[in-house]
Amino acid sequence: MKRLLTLILLFSLGVILPWGCAATSPDGSLTGTGSQNVLNIYNWSSYIAPQAIAQFEQEYNVKINYDTYDSGESMYAKLQAGNPGYDVVFSPDYMVGIMINQGMLQPLDLARIPNIIHLDPQFANPPYDPGNQYSIPYQWVTLGIGYNIDRVGENINSWSQLFDPDFASKVSLLDDMRHTMGAVLIYLGYDPNTTNQNEIFAARDFLIQNSSHITAFVPDTGQNLLNQGEVDMTMEYSGDIFQVMQENPKLRYAIPQEGTIIGMDNMVIPTGAPNPDLALTFINFIMEPEISAQISNFINYGSPNKTAIAEKLIKPENLANPGIYPPPEVFAKLRYLEDVGEATIFYDQAWTEVKLGVGS
Repeated sequence: MKRLLTLILLFSLGVILPWGCAATSPDGSLTGTGSQNVLNIYNWSSYIAPQAIAQFEQEYNVKINYDTYDSGESMYAKLQAGNPGYDVVFSPDYMVGIMINQGMLQPLDLARIPNIIHLDPQFANPPYDPGNQYSIPYQWVTLGIGYNIDRVGENINSWSQLFDPDFASKVSLLDDMRHTMGAVLIYLGYDPNTTNQNEIFAARDFLIQNSSHITAFVPDTGQNLLNQGEVDMTMEYSGDIFQVMQENPKLRYAIPQEGTIIGMDNMVIPTGAPNPDLALTFINFIMEPEISAQISNFINYGSPNKTAIAEKLIKPENLANPGIYPPPEVFAKLRYLEDVGEATIFYDQAWTEVKLGVGS
């Protein structure tokens, strides 16, 4: 992602928050969390418009501490050990369900989030949080294939091509157990949320057997490898590929015809948040159509804000891009990841064996 550009913009706007470097005390908790004028946020790297942060700080006379993570699992592990002082966390969909079940999230007072009226009905009442009791959708994305058209020689439209060395000699996959395994399960004709051990192990075997050209498993940085020419194809999130496509006309993005994972990141308030009232104010602020559009236009992800779309606050080229806003027949093939409960042990075992088996 464009981390350097984001840093430059933040400091030029006077936002006093080094990305990924929120101040912490020796025990790992955030400093300054007791102040009613401080909001502590935990999000993916470079996943918000810096102008939105600056505007909220100015309008509400607060300071934002902004810390970042590189995977849903690392975010979960940090919070599971005890909330170190975060007020708002941006969580992947399937992690929302897990954290709800483990009492790690506070229920939301939806009356304090009147801008929820702008939420597109198709993203309301999600399977991981019926009734949006604990989470508000933020931005959404598809998992697909980024590729260099000059290297592969033709347009890509199937997961099978990602695993075929005739199309690409160097490929990177996401170092993300559920997303990568989920994509393979879909290709094999299974539910990406299956709890069937045989199906999970079939996905494991497929990955190992078709790994001769897999160069690396990367933590959400495949777009950088693709842009730098280190791989010919990569499994990545749509917005990340579209960001590097702006500077490299050889790059393309495809949603595989078999279907794929839809990823919805959500704003949640973790249990023990020091400033839950300010957190609700922030969530409502992000749901303003102008702010939601500003963020989508900066990171090139899909907006769940129906008003931002209806009023055409989103960049026209993004609204017209089927990779960001797929047509209905493609959208119907998108699947959310869900908590698989005790079957997680099968995924853990399969993923460990994949990582050991690939390249061996």
